[in-house]
Amino acid sequence: MTYDYDLFIMGAGSAGAAAAKKAASLGLRVAIAEQEALGGTCLNRGCIPKKLIVYAADFALHNKFATDYGWSKISSHFDWTQFIHSVHKHIDSINRSYQENLQKSGITLLRGHATLVDAHTIKVDQRQVTADKILIAVGARPFIPDIPGIEYAITSREMFHLPYLPKRLAIIGGGYIGVEFSSMMNALGCRVTVVDTDETILKGFDDDIRQSLQESLSQRGIKFINNSTATHIKHYEEGLLLTVSGKYKKTIAADSILVATGRAPNTQNLDLDRAQVKMGEKGAIEVDEYSRTSQENIFAVGDCTNRLQLTPVAKSEAVAFVNTVFANKPQTVNYGDVPSAVFARPEIASIGMTENQAREKFGDSVKCYCDRFQPLMSQFACSEEQTIIKVVVEGESERVIGVHMLGEHAADIVQCLGVAFRKGITKQDLDSAIGIHPTSAEEFLTLN
Repeated sequence: MTYDYDLFIMGAGSAGAAAAKKAASLGLRVAIAEQEALGGTCLNRGCIPKKLIVYAADFALHNKFATDYGWSKISSHFDWTQFIHSVHKHIDSINRSYQENLQKSGITLLRGHATLVDAHTIKVDQRQVTADKILIAVGARPFIPDIPGIEYAITSREMFHLPYLPKRLAIIGGGYIGVEFSSMMNALGCRVTVVDTDETILKGFDDDIRQSLQESLSQRGIKFINNSTATHIKHYEEGLLLTVSGKYKKTIAADSILVATGRAPNTQNLDLDRAQVKMGEKGAIEVDEYSRTSQENIFAVGDCTNRLQLTPVAKSEAVAFVNTVFANKPQTVNYGDVPSAVFARPEIASIGMTENQAREKFGDSVKCYCDRFQPLMSQFACSEEQTIIKVVVEGESERVIGVHMLGEHAADIVQCLGVAFRKGITKQDLDSAIGIHPTSAEEFLTLN
C-alpha cells in the first residue's frame, strides 16, 4: 500500500522536531502536526522562559553582594511587564527559526489537533492523511489536583503570562517546578510559601542535597510547610486563601497560587483506542525499549510515555527511534546515566544513584565522599552560602555510581563529570586528575 508519508509525527515539541529532522535527513517523507506553538513545553512554557527568569533573579541576588565588591549602592526596580514582554519576543524568534528549519528540511507542517483514525490514518482537524509509521510525541500537561477552588490557581503555563509580579505567592508542590519558581520569585521580591506532602522537598534527589537546599532556601526567606496537603482555595476581596491540612493546619493568604504537583501524559483526545494503542498508569502510553507501542507501526517518545520526563531524554529517544526503525541501527536509551538539575539558587545537580539507592542495591560495599565548603565569592561577600559535593562509590575499585552537588554552576560541573561517569570512572581516576584553581569543580578531585 502507498502512504502519503513515510513518517507522521504527532507533536512538534523537542522530541517531535528532533525525530522529524533526523528522519528527513535520511530522505524520508515526513509530516508533523502541531496545534500550538512550535517547540512544545520546553521552549514556550518550560525550560527556556524559566531559565530566563532565573537569570533575571540572579541580578537581584548579585546586587546584594555588589557593595562588598566595591560597587556603590544604587536603587533598582524590576519591571516584570517589560521582562515578560522580552521573554515572549525571544521565544517568538525561536518559534520562527523552528518553522524555517522544518521548511528547509522538506518537512510538511500541518497545523491543528491530530487524532488517530486507525493504525495508518491520522486526522488533523478536518484533513486526513496516511503514513507508514506514526510517532506520538505529544508531551505532558500540568497535573491539576481535584480540590475545591482549584480554578483560582494557575500552573507553570500561566506563570509566564502573569500581568504583574505577585507580592504573595503560594506554591503547591515541592518538586523541581515548585522549587525553581520558589527560588526565582523570592529573589524578585515575592513572599513565597511552599506546601509539600513530604518531609523534605525534591523527593528522588540525594537526602543530603535536598535537605541542604531546603535549609538554604529557608534562610533566604522562603517558608516551607512540609508533611501537609492543600485542601481548599477560596477567593476573597484581597486575594486568595489556601487551606492546608496534615502535620500543619494553616490558612495562607496569597495573591497567586501556583499548582506544581507534577505532570501527566498529554494523551487525552487522541483516539488511541481506534489504533489499539494501549495506555498504562496515569494515561502514559506503554512502549518497549525501542519506543514501540502495542501497535507495531506506531511509536511514542518523550513525556507521553512512562519514562523520564526530561527534554534531553525525549530528544535522545526520538533519535534512537529513527535510527532503529529507518537507519537499521537498533538503539536504546540508557536511563541510568542521565544527569538532572534544579535551577534554584543555590543550584543542584545529580547523576547516578543517591546514597540510599546505592546502599539498597550494594549494601556495605558503598562508600560516600562528601565535602562542604564556602565558595570564594561568598567568602569575600560575607555570606554563609555553602557548596556541597558528594561522590558515591562501590566496591574495592571504588567505581563512581553517583555524583551530587549543591552550589554555583552545579549543572555545568555535573554535566561534564557525566561524560566520565558513563565511562565507568573510579575514585582513583578523580584523585589523579589535575583541576583548575580556584574553582568549585576542582574539589571533586581532592575529596578525602
